[in-house]
Amino acid sequence: TQLQATPLRTLALSGRRGAGAAARPTAGSVRCSAAARSYSITLLPGDGIGPEVVAVAKDVLSVAGSKEGVELRFREMLMGGAALDAAGVPLPDETLAAARASDAILLGAIGGYKWDNNEKHLKPETGLLNIRAGLGVFANLRPATVLPQLVDASTLKKEVAEGVDIMVVRELTGGIYFGKPRGFGTNDKGEETGFNTEIYSAAEIDRIARVAFEVARKRGGKLCSVDKANVLEASMLWRKRVTAIASEFPDVELSHMYVDNAAMQLVRNPKQFDTIVTNNIFGDILSDEASMITGSIGMLPSASVGESGPGLFEPIHGSAPDIAGQDKANPLATILSAAMLLKYGLGVESAAKRIEAAVTETLDNGFRTGDIYSPGTTLVGCKRMGEEVLKALESQK
Repeated sequence: TQLQATPLRTLALSGRRGAGAAARPTAGSVRCSAAARSYSITLLPGDGIGPEVVAVAKDVLSVAGSKEGVELRFREMLMGGAALDAAGVPLPDETLAAARASDAILLGAIGGYKWDNNEKHLKPETGLLNIRAGLGVFANLRPATVLPQLVDASTLKKEVAEGVDIMVVRELTGGIYFGKPRGFGTNDKGEETGFNTEIYSAAEIDRIARVAFEVARKRGGKLCSVDKANVLEASMLWRKRVTAIASEFPDVELSHMYVDNAAMQLVRNPKQFDTIVTNNIFGDILSDEASMITGSIGMLPSASVGESGPGLFEPIHGSAPDIAGQDKANPLATILSAAMLLKYGLGVESAAKRIEAAVTETLDNGFRTGDIYSPGTTLVGCKRMGEEVLKALESQK
């Protein structure tokens, strides 16, 4: 079962060289397994279930790395609501500095009811936007794969969901979430208004398009660009630039789709999609929709990468404060995010494959957390699920 895309060559998908590490491999290169490799990983557990799932993923990372002769050094830092409570800001300067100095970053989840009424600059989510911008990670890769073991967990009919394997490539540092001007004002009737700006430059579109074409080239060779070019000028430029970049990738079949139709088609016939590229706000919405085709948002990882520096790897689920501290969380999305970290962040694909195989074996053995439980399987908590993945890892040759 394909759980992720293969490495990209258009990006330096790894950060600084770890202490004692050789130059990081590019796609197609071979590194001697006996070489001493040591990398620094910044852990951002965050809020809610974040600390629980990151603790499990950390143990899995350590074991998978050790089996491939890789030493991983971890440093835990505050971010989100936890940082607000301790330091008064959602992303302390020292957290961003530690993240930039590391080889990769693993994030749990941020946010919670406690901080919902905070002013915008004091919301946990502002810390997430700021670290993405601070790291320059402009490409968000979100796979949505329906695993054979979990096809019955999908809310779609089996014949619709079975075999779905989609990668959403979302532009992450531009568009309406970052565009200016933005703010509050008053219209000519004296009514209060709120406004945001959807804006993209040609360079921003070109670079995310190239990432998406590379992903599609290594998957099924089909790329669907999603926009709203019948209404929005920003989307008109988006379609123009993506079409222009397509000439660099004659082996990839490019199609275009309006976002409202794409949302409908994801539910009607998701297997028509291979790779989707879209802007920040459309990608935010469509990737969450695609995730639910798989049966649980608790199963899906993501990678956020840039042209240089460390990548940010995180599950796409939220902090789930209603089950925090109850050992009910599904850690598999974070474990698979750790696999993406090894592959995209450190170039240690062999260790990533070990984790993916261990997750598959654990599911084959019938272990399920509550979000993916079905009659006839074994209901376990977050810690036990992690232990079963570690058992599967340890048993590998």
